[in-house]
Amino acid sequence: MAKEALLIIDYTNDFVDNKGALTVGKPGQLLENSIINLANQFVEKDNWVILPTDLHKKDNPYHPETKLFPPHNLANTWGHEFYGKLQPWYDQHQDDAQVYMYDKTRYSAFAGTDLDLRLRERNIKTIHLVGVCTDICVLHTAIDAYNLNYNIIIHENGVAATSKAAQEFSLNHFKNILGAKIDR
Repeated sequence: MAKEALLIIDYTNDFVDNKGALTVGKPGQLLENSIINLANQFVEKDNWVILPTDLHKKDNPYHPETKLFPPHNLANTWGHEFYGKLQPWYDQHQDDAQVYMYDKTRYSAFAGTDLDLRLRERNIKTIHLVGVCTDICVLHTAIDAYNLNYNIIIHENGVAATSKAAQEFSLNHFKNILGAKIDR
């Protein structure tokens, strides 16, 4: 049976909690149970759960986001920790062979990482995307996945954007431009 991977993108305090530096707020918070349920399903089926997580250094003059956004997801901070139930879920499963967390420094989970190599060596051809922000990191990850010929499934009840308009645009882009399946 072909293996698949669930990517839980940037589901951290800084992006989801009300006190987060770049929070999507309530829409992101409402994803929590759906994301945990999906993660449990993937682990039970011996599929992969991968947690690509944004990481930055404060005032890094070489990073383009420094000029665009306030400091966020800084190393060793509360903001970089997983939001809500995902942190204890990860703590419980981090030693599972098929659960893998890594830090990323760009919007796409593929940019500057070994994600493509890890997926290919495990013969994974289909990736499921959840997390935040639908219109930034999830979108850029999906575009790279498309360009690398992965089958893409977006879980609509597992993604939140910076606005309703951005959410609608992104979901349409996934479906109509990238050929992704939208799981409702």
